[in-house]
Amino acid sequence: MSKINLEECVRSSLESYFQDLDGITPDGMYDMMVRVVEKPLLEVVMHHAAHNQSRAAEWLGLNRNTLRKKLVEHQLLK
Repeated sequence: MSKINLEECVRSSLESYFQDLDGITPDGMYDMMVRVVEKPLLEVVMHHAAHNQSRAAEWLGLNRNTLRKKLVEHQLLK
């Protein structure tokens, strides 16, 4: 999947979200988006990194301690 396809997928999901709100004012959208994107990102990267946190952190451009904190937050530690 290209970057453009991923962006379009997010854009389409957000448009659906606003349609579902049916005029209700959204709240906390940024944090919501980070949560819903971050967890599957971490799951997939950890899987492809064979659960090697150092490798996954490098791929993600994160400090290993930051990655570990995020894995704990999302209850993804094995």
